[in-house]
Amino acid sequence: MAAERLYLAVAAGGFRRYATYRAATAAGVFTNTVFGLILVYTYLALWDERPHLGGYDQAQAVTYVWVGQALLSTLAIGGGGVEGELMERIRSGDIAVDLYRPADLQMWWLAADLGRALFQLLGRGVAPFVFGAVFFPVALPGEPGRWAAFLAAVLLGMVVGYGIRFLVALSAFWLLDGAGVAQMAWIAGLFCSGLLLPLNVFPGALGEVVRLLPWSSLLQGPADVLLGEADAAGVLVFQAGWAVVLLAAGRLAQRAATRRVVVQGG
Repeated sequence: MAAERLYLAVAAGGFRRYATYRAATAAGVFTNTVFGLILVYTYLALWDERPHLGGYDQAQAVTYVWVGQALLSTLAIGGGGVEGELMERIRSGDIAVDLYRPADLQMWWLAADLGRALFQLLGRGVAPFVFGAVFFPVALPGEPGRWAAFLAAVLLGMVVGYGIRFLVALSAFWLLDGAGVAQMAWIAGLFCSGLLLPLNVFPGALGEVVRLLPWSSLLQGPADVLLGEADAAGVLVFQAGWAVVLLAAGRLAQRAATRRVVVQGG
């Protein structure tokens, strides 16, 4: 119970930390709304030419855009999670303090990132989503069960996203500066999550491959659950599988990195 209380406190601290940046949050809401408008009108033009592209009707495509804007910062699809701070602590050597804490390194930063993600969802994600629902035709479910499944998919997406970014951050143990790896991961996230274009639109083998990658758990999976275009249980199992794989890989990388710190005399 003591460990659970510790990680809950860390998550609450992460939430409060981001809640203090009110001007940045307001600017983020504005940015997400404007970017959403650009994508919506692009999608409307595209779906006028190709109705039911990717299996979506026009209202579903518009809904997909606003779900993406709600989850962009929440899941740090384009970066902006705890990985930047963690990489800096590795580079500066302050990671030694983290390793001496009476808490697991991976779980500590997971808790902090979940607190950040929850604030971003409530503080930055809800407003653009509500704006889109008010001013555009959207396809939202009326069943509470589907909303519950969507929220569960978002939560698992948070864990999957963290699992990817934790591995990216740990690369700094070997590269000293993990900025290049982080940028490649962010580009992969923007493309393979479906943020720019739904993965259902990708043709042939490319579409099959990107839907099997972990980034599809961040946006495509939750969006399809909300839109009723995927079996909720199947999506949740897929996300949970990737969460386990990524966290296990992170655990192995953490052990290897810890041995490296000891060898270097850190």
